[in-house]
Amino acid sequence: MEIRFSKKGSTLIVAFSGELDHHFAEYARNRIESELLKATTRDVIFDLTGLSFMDSSGIGVLVGRYANIRRLGGKAAVICRNRRILKILEMSGVLKLMSVYDKPDDALRALPGA
Repeated sequence: MEIRFSKKGSTLIVAFSGELDHHFAEYARNRIESELLKATTRDVIFDLTGLSFMDSSGIGVLVGRYANIRRLGGKAAVICRNRRILKILEMSGVLKLMSVYDKPDDALRALPGA
């Protein structure tokens, strides 16, 4: 698994590739938390387009970071086109917390800090 970070305006974009599962969940949590602490961002976009697999540990990474983002007054969104991963997000309730978009530009327009 790989995580890349970029910034558009005051929005942090967290792009995952590979598999976000129990083997990498703690690593992902720590990397994202570290970026959130040093960044001057409130809003976050989780770009899942590079993921080939995600399990419940990956859901935990997203939901846990969502809670922290909301505590800071920010919003979160997801970019995902993989049907299997979208189904996991839907079944877990993540899509009730965060809006999902097909394209990065759509997600950026939806967040006020972009």
